Amino acid sequence: MLLSLPALHLQTSKHHPLFQLPHGRLGPWCNPTGSPAPLSCETGCGVGSWILVCRLLVPTQVSLLSMEEDIDTRKINNSFLRDHSYATEADIISTVEFNHTGELLATGDKGGRVVIFQREQEVLVEEQTPDVVLGSILRVLKFSLPSLQSKNQVHRRGEYNVYSTFQSHEPEFDYLKSLEIEEKINKIRWLPQQNAAYFLLSTNDKTVKLWKVSERDKRPEGYNLKDEEGRLRDPATITTLRVPVLRPMDLMVEATPRRVFANAHTYHINSISVNSDYETYMSADDLRINLWNFEITNQSFNIVDIKPANMEELTEVITAAEFHPHHCNTFVYSSSKGTIRLCDMRASALCDRHTKFFEEPEDPSNRSFFSEIISSISDVKFSHSGRYIMTRDYLTVKVWDLNMENRPIETYQVHDYLRSKLCSLYENDCIFDKFECVWNGSDSVIMTGSYNNFFRMFDRNTKRDVTLEASRENSKPRAILKPRKVCVGGKRRKDEISVDSLDFSKKILHTAWHPSENIIAVAATNNLYIFQDKVN
Repeated sequence: MLLSLPALHLQTSKHHPLFQLPHGRLGPWCNPTGSPAPLSCETGCGVGSWILVCRLLVPTQVSLLSMEEDIDTRKINNSFLRDHSYATEADIISTVEFNHTGELLATGDKGGRVVIFQREQEVLVEEQTPDVVLGSILRVLKFSLPSLQSKNQVHRRGEYNVYSTFQSHEPEFDYLKSLEIEEKINKIRWLPQQNAAYFLLSTNDKTVKLWKVSERDKRPEGYNLKDEEGRLRDPATITTLRVPVLRPMDLMVEATPRRVFANAHTYHINSISVNSDYETYMSADDLRINLWNFEITNQSFNIVDIKPANMEELTEVITAAEFHPHHCNTFVYSSSKGTIRLCDMRASALCDRHTKFFEEPEDPSNRSFFSEIISSISDVKFSHSGRYIMTRDYLTVKVWDLNMENRPIETYQVHDYLRSKLCSLYENDCIFDKFECVWNGSDSVIMTGSYNNFFRMFDRNTKRDVTLEASRENSKPRAILKPRKVCVGGKRRKDEISVDSLDFSKKILHTAWHPSENIIAVAATNNLYIFQDKVN
């Protein structure tokens, strides 16, 4: 049964000229079977050379408003999108997520909006001029083609365009608790596509919503009781009976809320995860995890509850949770104490007793005032194979084998040079930043963010790592990213940056990796950077 909610139809033109953003060649790196090929630094993948495909500025509230007011919006809105003075706190990206095919990329921001980008299909186009196709808008990259293709034809991989933009959550006020509920989108999770429409879950601190995103290119005409403008006609004037027909129209994308899951969380929601049965999902807050059925909005099952009888005895909170990618009965959740618990819902209805408990013993020699803070896990992710768990704390990324609970099998230092800066990071609250981490499609490379708009990649096979920067200075399309190095002390080389020069207001908290290709999305304030591995 669907909720009797007023349908919210926010329409955006799929081919609006403002959003025709250049997209370079995205080199395929899949096996003939379609599964991701293993990454290799020698072939230019993994932590090798990366190039910028495009920098997408998420439309601001001002630019969206001007789009509605003016028909010819290309000139007006480009000025808004390129002028950072118009970017407000509400425009800061708070989550990034590819769908299961990688054709759609959704971002949520602190203003409660969801912006979906779509990647156009690959096409063959005739070469019009030596360097330019379609005027001066799209840049075509020429490369060697099979002999079956004409010499004057070149590949043009699809551009990333804004597909849909809609307001997912609005600010609310809890009058019973005198609390203001922010509209900020905490998480977005896609459901696998079953038909022509797309479905996604979005959540703020209290409410989860299921959205349907669909296309419409026809409209009904020829009503009997309504005129062409939709007004009711006088029945006395109706002398003939007409059969309504469907007429073609410009393609429109509609976003409609199909379910609203509310009033189940006392504390702030930090995670949502879709189960592999695609019938249920879970939402986690600081002290509880609830299991929902997609068809039932007024009831959920509490599967984890760590709230003590006396809140003064509270020692840890839940920081992240995720379902196993293949086993619908298994899930993990992490805590602020740096521990991970694996639970099996077949054991009991309330999973207070975990099946496995992952914790690394602390080295007493490294104990400090900040030990408990920096050991708090900010993100937990199952590998695509389901064999490993990856966790991110403030300074490190750790990979755990499900069969070994006493210590991680791999530990990667993200920014160990900040260990001497923990006191100042505590004073400016940066020590409480929640960094996310992601796997690549074959689970061979992991990526996570850092400060100064740096993000890190670690190749699990070769043990190589690289630091890259997402910045406006490197925002020229097809620009090759140069590895960055941070100098801790002593003489600084030309290409190095001093740890004292790092800008802690610029941080990469949210990243996403294409599920089957070597393409990554990195969010920096209201900028979304799309990178790909360099293909010679």
